[in-house]
Amino acid sequence: MKTIFLAMLLSTVTFVSANSLERGTPGPLGFSDIRAAFLPPAGLYGAASLAYVRNRGLDDGNRNRVRFLDSLETTTQSAALTFLYVPDLDIFGGKVGARATFSVGRTCGRIFAGTNKRCFSGLRDPYVEFSWSRFMGTVRPSRHPGALPILEGLAVSLGLGVVVPIGKYDPELSISNGLSLGLNTWDIAPNIAFTYTTPPIFAEGTEFSAKLSFSEYLKNSITKYSTGDLVNVDFAVSERLGRLQLGVGGNYYRQIEDDEQFGVRVGIDGRRAEVLNLGVVGAYDMSEIGSSIRFKAVTTVINENFPNASSISISFIKKLN
Repeated sequence: MKTIFLAMLLSTVTFVSANSLERGTPGPLGFSDIRAAFLPPAGLYGAASLAYVRNRGLDDGNRNRVRFLDSLETTTQSAALTFLYVPDLDIFGGKVGARATFSVGRTCGRIFAGTNKRCFSGLRDPYVEFSWSRFMGTVRPSRHPGALPILEGLAVSLGLGVVVPIGKYDPELSISNGLSLGLNTWDIAPNIAFTYTTPPIFAEGTEFSAKLSFSEYLKNSITKYSTGDLVNVDFAVSERLGRLQLGVGGNYYRQIEDDEQFGVRVGIDGRRAEVLNLGVVGAYDMSEIGSSIRFKAVTTVINENFPNASSISISFIKKLN
């Protein structure tokens, strides 16, 4: 059947704080919320994505605004291509997939009022992921002509993602202006996801979806900075109505180890970060051309040791073969 249950991931910017905390959430964010545990039918898929992120101000470990950093403001525009290959294999009752995201970006900003605004452009860190997915439920048709069928029940997936540190990285600009397109740090991120769709309640089915990732960061070879391990959850609750899927979503991440530099804990609290971003997510499917449009807009509502951020992203996904 001509389904395209889209597990594409959008590559968004990595937030870098005024203290040059060299951490980021695991790999691409933004499209691991709705339908997070699904892999599409066998074939090759591609996605073209755009994202805009604005960081402003910084909250400390007590969630209080750091006043001498009130002038901190950075913006980043990113464009990405994602490719997903799903072979025609059945492994333990499920599917396997290989995904890769390549992106470029332009970032501008400053930290202090007396600092000149700087900009630079270049390659961002690529992200690759291997995953296994299994759906345990039933397929039922939509009540709306031309809409994708509804996968009612539970889907689960297991994966391993890697952020490859070859993006543009300037340690001086990271410190002076809080700017970075690459982290110069390997991020090894095993993950698990689930998606559960109910029988019709309000429309055609309510979907609960989440993806939990664990980031193990290696040491930055230039700065000798070691970012503490981080747990990240992308999530969404959405409703299916014909071609449209719309809901609320976001991501939560919490650092579970102290940052260290030269083997010494950074700051009195190890610069441990905790962030909750909330907003809207959605998708519009065009099954007649094997395509879909995905979008997401979120803003920070809880924050410790990280800039406050607002972001918007959109992606066009199509089955290529």
